[in-house]
Amino acid sequence: MASINQTLLAFPSRQTPIPNNNHHHHHHHLFSALSSATTLPQLKQIHAQILRTGLDRSTSLLLKLIISSFSLSTSLDYALSVFNQISEPETRLCNQALREFSRSVEPEKTLLVYEKMRRDGVGVDRFSFPSLLKASARISALKEGMEIHGLASKMGFDLDPFVQTALIGVYAACGRIFESRQLFDKMLQRDVVTWSVMIDGYYQSELYEDALLTFEEMRSSGVEPDRMVLATIVSACSRTGNLNTGKAIHDYIIEKNVAMDPHLESTLISMYSNCGSMDLAQHLFDKLRPKNLVASTSMITGYSKLGKIEAARRIFYQMDEKDLVSWSAMIAGYAESDWPQEALKLFKEMQVSGLKPDQVTMLSVISACSQLGALDQAKWVHIFIKNHGFADVVSVNNALIDMYAKCGSLEEARRVFDKMPRRNVISWTSMITGFAMHGDADNALWFFDQMKAEKIEPNAVTFVGVLYACSHAGLVDDGRRIFSSMMNDYKIAPKQEHYGCMVDLFGRANLLREAVELIESMPFPPNVIVWGALLSACRVHSEVELGEFAAKRLLELDPDHDGAHVLLSNIYAKARRWGDVGEVRKFMKDQGIAKERGYSRIELNGVIHEFLMFDRTHKQVDEIYEKLDEVVSKLKLVGYAPNTGSVLVDLEEEEKKEVVLWHSEKLALCYGLLNLGKGSCIRIVKNLRVCEDCHTFIKLASKVFEREIVVRDRSRFHHYKDGICSCKDYW
Repeated sequence: MASINQTLLAFPSRQTPIPNNNHHHHHHHLFSALSSATTLPQLKQIHAQILRTGLDRSTSLLLKLIISSFSLSTSLDYALSVFNQISEPETRLCNQALREFSRSVEPEKTLLVYEKMRRDGVGVDRFSFPSLLKASARISALKEGMEIHGLASKMGFDLDPFVQTALIGVYAACGRIFESRQLFDKMLQRDVVTWSVMIDGYYQSELYEDALLTFEEMRSSGVEPDRMVLATIVSACSRTGNLNTGKAIHDYIIEKNVAMDPHLESTLISMYSNCGSMDLAQHLFDKLRPKNLVASTSMITGYSKLGKIEAARRIFYQMDEKDLVSWSAMIAGYAESDWPQEALKLFKEMQVSGLKPDQVTMLSVISACSQLGALDQAKWVHIFIKNHGFADVVSVNNALIDMYAKCGSLEEARRVFDKMPRRNVISWTSMITGFAMHGDADNALWFFDQMKAEKIEPNAVTFVGVLYACSHAGLVDDGRRIFSSMMNDYKIAPKQEHYGCMVDLFGRANLLREAVELIESMPFPPNVIVWGALLSACRVHSEVELGEFAAKRLLELDPDHDGAHVLLSNIYAKARRWGDVGEVRKFMKDQGIAKERGYSRIELNGVIHEFLMFDRTHKQVDEIYEKLDEVVSKLKLVGYAPNTGSVLVDLEEEEKKEVVLWHSEKLALCYGLLNLGKGSCIRIVKNLRVCEDCHTFIKLASKVFEREIVVRDRSRFHHYKDGICSCKDYW
């Protein structure tokens, strides 16, 4: 740097004329100085010397100055100003400037170069058009692209293969894929670049199947794909989950000995990960040197989708550097794999690392809070959202409504809804589903009517929420009317979920014949949801024969469905058919089908405490069981007697009474009574359906201990107060 500055200072001033025979020497020296300049101020000094030496008409020097400024400045304003100072530039220089600007970080400046050319009357030739069209494509400038297309046609360059290829790119980039294809089909010659642009156009338009078909056409025409085409096609397979084609492309790459670059390797890893083929993904990932962010993040996402969270975590913590996408992928992995506490813990780690979350990250964090059902954590996340500029994002607010509803606070959910400057169908649906989950069918239906009054058209998910509300409140007539309206007024074809809600509605109301008739009328085979709804109803109403039928149908679809086996055991146990209960249990054991373990969570001062049945691991274990004995004694004084109907093993009655008293929600309740001050609401989250005995137990406890108790089980909320439950014992 010092040598350049010293040399520049030695240059004569403008006042001292430089003999012509020195021009060549100065030209060479300045060109060399431009090549070694490392900062924009240095370039400007050299520019000043060019002007002083009278070499400002040297095309090569000015072009070198423009090109050098591209790499030394974040803005291209200086490069453009240098170009604008050139009087009467020749077409060749302009074409080089067009090419450089079209490849730059500010391709829109290419069109400003073109404007100067038009103003100065500089002619364009066949070499001008590809750069102009490339720039138009990069900024999706359809109007300018069409004007340039018109000029190319007028000048007879529209049949030039390079111009045609660039035109295909413009129309594809602007969402006019049909026009791209028309141009493509008219071409007499297509090289690998042309095919690549067409295939990439389909890919960018999310027409992945068309991309794959065009690739097959390319192969049939005898044009061999390059790495760029192969990477695009592998990505299309990834997007569509097309493992067979993706594997075939990989085989082709190996067969043709195509040199793998990091981009192609990462794309293959992403494809295998997205298709759930983690063995093949891991094989490629192990060979990848060095590991890159894209491949590592794909592995994390792939393992997370399969519930292999330990494998995902191992890769995450092996990463040398992590960007926001990789952090977000791991947080999402935890949230989606029922590890919500780990998701929140990792989110706090990410903040310590200095990375700022984006909308995607926050949606995963909110999802984790929703799963936990921990209101204190939910409020902390909400404050974070307000403080970090996400408060007006519609999708974030919609997620907050869902989060608060799942954390037991419809008041907070409603507050978020009321403050939203803009609401969409998801906002309304989230509130309706929230009310439905809490058994508040009146408000769910009122919101549904209000939504329609405000001209927000309900979608298929909205109807699931409304029908769910009807089924949990026993509103059979309303359910029938709404189901009919969905089909007749809104032309929404019912899906399995809608039929499941209707079967559940009829089943709960003991209209089992109507439930069966609805199943028989379905236009497609019923799935696990529908048979599960019928099976649950059979358990409630002790319908053994129909229950056996529903269980058989369900297990044909999913032989390892633990819930179906447990429900069938329930039905047999209620009928005291212990031999059949034993057979079901033996079958489950032989097949390695484990009943999902029940647990209950309770939050205290931002810390989540989790209990299993007959849990002895908590540090306050002795106090909890002492409290349980005290609660049982007090409840017996007001008529409580353990209900052993939910015990699925043939034990003596006294043994059953002990077993039922050790359920996880009772332990969580006693922990809450010990540690939460009088008047505090006790909030419990259970992963399974609350049993009849626990329901009665907690209901009585709310009266005897004068506490509001909120329990979220697998399917709904129970708000207990003064010995009454919000579900009105209809659950």
